[in-house]
Amino acid sequence: MTDTRALTIRQPWAAAITHGDKRVENRSRPAPASLHGTRILIHAGKGKPDPMGRFHIGQDVIANWPDTRGAITATATLTGSHPEASGCCAPWGFPNRHHWELTDVVPLTTPVPALGQLGLWRPTPEALTAVTTQLDAGASR
Repeated sequence: MTDTRALTIRQPWAAAITHGDKRVENRSRPAPASLHGTRILIHAGKGKPDPMGRFHIGQDVIANWPDTRGAITATATLTGSHPEASGCCAPWGFPNRHHWELTDVVPLTTPVPALGQLGLWRPTPEALTAVTTQLDAGASR
């Protein structure tokens, strides 16, 4: 996992990936082709939640998810991306965006604190070790 990348996502969207069934992340650009098929880390941004999330997801659903911020919450496989096509990826795909496709989402038992960045970024060796330790512990159960 030494060349693993992380993607910072605002809440409640990060929680919808980590704890819900959101498997599309909306971005202004396509995902780098070199990262298709690789594991990425899902990082919940530290800032204020996107107010549209409670309307799109539903406040009652969001209330059941932890409001983790400033931490890596899951891993996922980035399988590809495509431009939005009429109604594709409903209900998570938004118009006029590239839909980054995520599969094999694995929530972390304990979120790993980390500073996020715009775009895909490289987590610190300490954060990677903390994530790998949790994944290894989960695999050995």
